[in-house]
Amino acid sequence: MRIQKIFVVFFLFLCPIWILAQDETRMSNIKGIVLSKAGSPTSYPIVNLGNAGGLALEFDDLDANIKNYSYTYQLCNADWTPAQLSYFDFIQGFTSNRIMTYKMSSIAATKYTHYALRFPEANFMPTKSGNYILKVFLDGDTSQLAFSRRILIVDSKADVNLALQQPYDVQKMRTHQKIQFSVNTSALQIVNPEQQIKVTMLKNYRWDVPITGAQPSFIRGNTYEYNGEQNFTVPAGKEYRWLDLTSFRFVSDRIQNIDQNVTPFQVYAMTDRERLNTEYLPYQDYNGAFFIKASEQITPSFQGDYGMVHFVYQNNDQKAFPDQNVYIVGQFNNYVCDANSQLRYNSDSNCYETSILLKQGYYNYIYVTKPINNPNAPSNTSVTEGDYWETENDYTVLVYYRSLNNRYDELVGVKTINTRAKL
Repeated sequence: MRIQKIFVVFFLFLCPIWILAQDETRMSNIKGIVLSKAGSPTSYPIVNLGNAGGLALEFDDLDANIKNYSYTYQLCNADWTPAQLSYFDFIQGFTSNRIMTYKMSSIAATKYTHYALRFPEANFMPTKSGNYILKVFLDGDTSQLAFSRRILIVDSKADVNLALQQPYDVQKMRTHQKIQFSVNTSALQIVNPEQQIKVTMLKNYRWDVPITGAQPSFIRGNTYEYNGEQNFTVPAGKEYRWLDLTSFRFVSDRIQNIDQNVTPFQVYAMTDRERLNTEYLPYQDYNGAFFIKASEQITPSFQGDYGMVHFVYQNNDQKAFPDQNVYIVGQFNNYVCDANSQLRYNSDSNCYETSILLKQGYYNYIYVTKPINNPNAPSNTSVTEGDYWETENDYTVLVYYRSLNNRYDELVGVKTINTRAKL
């Protein structure tokens, strides 16, 4: 018992450090991370409380040898700060589990070890709903963090009803989309709504530009209505760009050339151009998601190969932004704008360029900008992609509740609406 208490104190001491890593890959040898609902590789990792095996994690280690990877959880509040709870207050079972399923790659020119996990496991189960950070680390040492990812565990206690509207503002009605929704809180004990209820809205599960902090416009009994004109009105964007890497033998429509004489294969994508002033073109996309697939292999998880993909983006005026950096983002890199996703301007070609190592599959992505002098500013697609009201998007509302007896935020409601079904 004394050892257990010492571990809890040590674990809580580490929490403020861990919170810095929400969607982060620290080890460069880790590639091909896929985290989703089990059986649905393009879905977001949301699972009901107590649902064992509801999530699936897969990743590759390009060092191509067998290593001892383990995982653990961190419960967080609605704003992703660590919950002020003992570890054993939100976990039943062990403090971490080893990832036991792995397989060496075959056929692929790029060698790797493929790891897979179905979780939560019965012997290592979260007991509270809320925001969690999944931590994968090496050799039982949490300081050797390989990568971290967000997951959501919901205990449905609040009903959420969503609706799409075209904004009334004439300056936004052709470029933005407005979501209004109501939350039924009859199953909750609420004394102070402003303190006990928090809502977050995500567009296509993007945590880089969440909408938070809004208060209800009206409260009618147990129904909280959020329908302010400005609170949940967001730029619509455009359908995502795509890249088909399911085959390295045959060149797909968005690929210019593939060099298979080197390892990894060198894949040269077609030049992506600014879409600000182009007409809206409807087509099916995956709203930023991706999936691993290899058309010539039976089991792409450990037979799929890797390619170094060379992306090129060009503005219509063929000039560099004077005060903006350009990034390529999607669910494949969790919309993280950093050195790995930044494009560099090439004055010889008058284009922005970058190279990213990707596993065979199908990828959605967009280009975003951020001010050079303010890298913490929200990313922006208005110049690189353009905004059109007709664009198909997914909007998800998360409802958090903190009872008067708790020191953490429960996730009590999740609802997603697709705009295409309502247009």
